[in-house]
Amino acid sequence: MAMNNEFHIQNSTVMIVDDAPDNLALLFDTLSESSYRVLVATDGLSALEQIGYFKPDIILLDVMMPGINGYETCSRLKSDPKTAAIPVIFMTALSELDDLLRGFGEGAVDYLVKPIRPPEVLARVEAQLKQARIIQRVENALNNGLYSALAVDAAGIIIWLPVAGSRWLCEFLQLPTLPENIKAGSPLPSPLLEWVKSQLAKPETVEQATFESTKGGAHFSLKLTPCHGLQEYLLLLEKRTGEWNLDAVKNSLGLTSREAEILMWISRGKTNNEIGPILDVSPRTVNKHLEHIFEKLGVVTRAAAVSVALQQTSNLNSMPETMQTEYQKSSLF
Repeated sequence: MAMNNEFHIQNSTVMIVDDAPDNLALLFDTLSESSYRVLVATDGLSALEQIGYFKPDIILLDVMMPGINGYETCSRLKSDPKTAAIPVIFMTALSELDDLLRGFGEGAVDYLVKPIRPPEVLARVEAQLKQARIIQRVENALNNGLYSALAVDAAGIIIWLPVAGSRWLCEFLQLPTLPENIKAGSPLPSPLLEWVKSQLAKPETVEQATFESTKGGAHFSLKLTPCHGLQEYLLLLEKRTGEWNLDAVKNSLGLTSREAEILMWISRGKTNNEIGPILDVSPRTVNKHLEHIFEKLGVVTRAAAVSVALQQTSNLNSMPETMQTEYQKSSLF
């Protein structure tokens, strides 16, 4: 019986891993007749070898097989970042609770108890493929968008780390690749871990604070938001470059490097108390630099200082218009 969603079916490949010829024949016919592309392996090692050449969209995996069993095969798949995302549905005649739990512990997303019933197989395969496609779309959007994300628990342990989140962490840490100790299941790196813990200690303001840092000419920011109904928190990550050419600001307006940095943060609506930790100086020092900026630009307000910079420095034109408008409306006099 063909399923309704032809797009998913015609673009999905199912691998069957089973050493029983009768089961292989039944599953192959069932899936082929429903327009799936089907790959077949009769043991775990040959399945892993095939997957090295062509990754299926989902795997139906028998538990009891010669050589490495289904549990070990699944464990190897989930330990490899290249295959970890492939949904695995275990097939077994075992019905004991411990066996079922072990399968989920190895990373399976569902279970089929033999004897195999074709309508159930098709329904479960389609359901898991739909779920996998949703996750894939989300990660593709993150990987190709302006923002990145990752998720942590209340202790700051990473529980979801898509490619975009890994890339942001690499750039923030100024490393070519993430160290082995930074992955799903490990704590956030310092100083992000300390910042997250400090915010979670103040739940009433957790969604209002922003972590800010400038490294290598790039601005990194992070916002923390609870996943309501779950004991999880989503970290929204952003990296911005090229908004301000600090050298151009400094040279065209006669400012020092530090004054140019402070003016940039003022343009983003930051207060003295917020700028201080970003630049590792006291709010009093920020205020002293601000007095010098006012004097050099001949202005008496923060909004006027930003306005002068925007008018006189063409290199600031890359600053998003919405940011300019938002600041001008707030006009911190």
